[in-house]
Amino acid sequence: MIELDPVDRITADAIGDPGERTFYVQARKDDQLVTILVEKQQVQLLAASIVEILSRVGKETGEGPAEEAMGLEEPILPEWRAGRLAIGYQEERDLVLLELEELVPGEDEEDVTEEGEEALGPSIALGPAVVFTPESEIEEPEVGDEDDNEPMEEGPSSEDESAPEGARIRLWATREQMLSLARHGAAVCAQGRPRCRLCGNPIDPEGHVCPALNGHGSSSP
Repeated sequence: MIELDPVDRITADAIGDPGERTFYVQARKDDQLVTILVEKQQVQLLAASIVEILSRVGKETGEGPAEEAMGLEEPILPEWRAGRLAIGYQEERDLVLLELEELVPGEDEEDVTEEGEEALGPSIALGPAVVFTPESEIEEPEVGDEDDNEPMEEGPSSEDESAPEGARIRLWATREQMLSLARHGAAVCAQGRPRCRLCGNPIDPEGHVCPALNGHGSSSP
């Protein structure tokens, strides 16, 4: 396991043309630079999760690093592709922990589509007792549910103990650093292909045949 405690900088960014972008989470401490491949939706969920956990902390958080300081550093040599991501906050140190776990071949591949950017990927665990899942799987909690505040068990209990374990990276960062990551990551995800105003599908640079028009024409965003 690699641990950067704490990081000097941390960011999430993408490289490539819209529709063909590759997304990364990258962090550095001193001379150690760590880069991890991630999916677009993982960056989106991570950005939302950071905002959620900072709102729980209840402390005023500064702006953090400026936008122009959030680009990727060279060389961009990813260690591996991330499977599960988890984020939490340690009050004693006033630091946010982001843990990334390697995607083990065959483990979550069924959730990944060909285009990559639309892949659901795995969930992101947020602090104690909260797990982010795809929207279609979210169930509204019942009022008065006494289990809402129970601590989350370490590691999924339903996994086969004989299953191969992936590598892990733990990144400790300030609230300001993580807020900048969330802000920049959300902006990067929003820079993708424009969406068709009729069907909602992404529009490629070479054109778009809209199913809402039964294939008889193209549509603009």
